[in-house]
Amino acid sequence: MVYSFQESKRLISRAVRVIPQGIYGHLTPVITVPGSYPYYVSRAKGSRFWDVDGNEFIDYMCAYGPMILGYGHKKVDEAFARQARKGACTTLASPLSVELAEKMVDIVDCADWVIFAKNGADTTSIALVIARGYTGREKIVLAHEGYHGTQPWAGTNSVGITPADRDAILMVPWGDSAAFTRVLESNRGQVAAAMFTPYHHPVFSDQNLPGPDFWPEMRRICDREGIILILDDVRAGWRLDLAGSGHYFGIKPDLACFSKAMANGYAISALVGTEKMRIVASKVYATGSFWFNSPEMASALACIDELITIDAPAIVRERGEALMEGLQEQASSHGLSVTLSGPPSIPFMTFANEKNFMRSQLFCAQCALRGVFFHPHHNWFLSTAHTEKDIHKTLNVTDTAFKIVKEHFGY
Repeated sequence: MVYSFQESKRLISRAVRVIPQGIYGHLTPVITVPGSYPYYVSRAKGSRFWDVDGNEFIDYMCAYGPMILGYGHKKVDEAFARQARKGACTTLASPLSVELAEKMVDIVDCADWVIFAKNGADTTSIALVIARGYTGREKIVLAHEGYHGTQPWAGTNSVGITPADRDAILMVPWGDSAAFTRVLESNRGQVAAAMFTPYHHPVFSDQNLPGPDFWPEMRRICDREGIILILDDVRAGWRLDLAGSGHYFGIKPDLACFSKAMANGYAISALVGTEKMRIVASKVYATGSFWFNSPEMASALACIDELITIDAPAIVRERGEALMEGLQEQASSHGLSVTLSGPPSIPFMTFANEKNFMRSQLFCAQCALRGVFFHPHHNWFLSTAHTEKDIHKTLNVTDTAFKIVKEHFGY
């Protein structure tokens, strides 16, 4: 059965009259395939969600990463609800902030202290402030196509951004330590920090894993030049390694940013750092009205405990490997060339003989019309709620989608 989305269309027609774009940001349907995807969800459970038209989907976006244990996870949701009944946003900090910080210091390889916030972008911005405070320098090195939030310095927006917002930002290709060295030579003694994701996961592109020498070389260069190395682990954190993606790739950053899967969908983020950064971090004024909300901390504690208990990284890696292997075999059987990139727990697929994503858009649209939710331009996510049966059902749908791509494009 091929789905239709009449109620989603009715809702979006109302939304555009009262909300800019109707749905803005990364949830906007403009960057999927409008008309072939739902716009609104009515409920979600486990690895699946149901849209407002009653259509059921196996979800490989996992709310763009936060859902790692499955929607509506009993232990995490009950932890949140119990604490919410005691108080949420309160005048004083909750003891849970101490407990959660201790938990993260015990688990995360580079964490000697923790600052809590709400979104990943909060932590990336605080990290830059701390790095500048520590070094007394201004300039920051980022990677082309890297994503660190929508702040003016991050380079995501073009509207309303002035040259001054990006004057102190230097750009290099991700994974290119030689280019990094050349930028430092041109800005000797001026660079406060380098912020990179643990591997490269841009939109509209294949993912790029680091070579074996990249991170050790980056650590060596930063130490030599007195530069703070910041790892933006917001997207990959908790899926690759519970000790952090830095630990997974063999690198210990000075600062690391976490959010998304930290509390299985509840709004919390954390900036962690090494001992040498503690004093400057204690001097920085960073706060928000809801940063010490205790129910989110309770949910994070429950989530992390469950991730440890079940060895979540091993589960999502196994499910991702089965999905990637199945997709590769199917594509080959239909005479199509695809590229599967990224870690198995955070995979992405493109068609190797195109740059315009037309095949990807048709493939993902046909999957969505049949109850499997992939994104044509953004990496996907696996959760521990995805089962072998989910993968099997998914591959039944993708086989049909590959067949349609072959019939439409011929190769």
